[in-house]
This record gives sequence, structure tokens and C-alpha cells, in this order.
Amino acid sequence: MAVPKKRTGHSAQGKRRANWKASKPETTICSNCGATVLTHTVCTACGYYKGKPVSKKVAMPAVAPKPVKETKKAEEVKAVEEVKEVKEEKKPAKTTTKKAATTKAKKTTKTEKTETPAKKAKSEKSSEK
Repeated sequence: MAVPKKRTGHSAQGKRRANWKASKPETTICSNCGATVLTHTVCTACGYYKGKPVSKKVAMPAVAPKPVKETKKAEEVKAVEEVKEVKEEKKPAKTTTKKAATTKAKKTTKTEKTETPAKKAKSEKSSEK
């Protein structure tokens, strides 16, 4: 039997194993109860396979899965919207404070002061003409 002389390096081992991917199992919907089932297997919820009763679970009534999460989400969304509406009603109208007014005034004065001497001379010449 052949025995390798050297170990396989990490890179070569990784390249070889690059295509070992897990695949998602194929699923179908049960024709009797609507539950998700692996293909070619008996439904675990109702015991039917290809529309025919196969398992002893048939004695139990077939129950469709309830969309419980969807109803809860809808209720939560409505509650959140109501809370937002209440908060918006409680908020007073925004008024400018003294600080905001003074900072706006400072910004306008700074922009006026940034004129260069060359610009001032040009503006004086044009006003003289």
C-alpha cells in the first residue's frame, strides 16, 4: 500500500476540500395539511404520503400550521405607530433659542470678515466709478 512521503500542506488540503459544500435538503409541501416535508417521506404532521394515509397519525385530525407570528407582528406594528403618534402630539413646536440665534449671527459676521484686501480694493474702485 502506498504511503505518502510528506504531509499535505494546509493550502493544498484547503484547495482539495473547497468543493465539499453542504447542500440544503429538498422540501415539498404536504398535499393534505400544507406542512413543509422532506421529499419522498411521510408527513410528520398528518401521516400522509402522496395524498394517501400511511401512518397511524391519520386518526388525529389534520391541523394546518397557524401563522401566529404574523398576527403578533401586525399587532406590534400597530402599537408602535400609536406610540409614535402620541409622542408627536406631545412634542411642543420647536423654537429658536438664544444660543441658536447668536451662533447664526456669528456665522454671518465671520463670512463678512473673510473678504480679502484685494476684494475690498476692487469693490471700492467699482463704487468710485
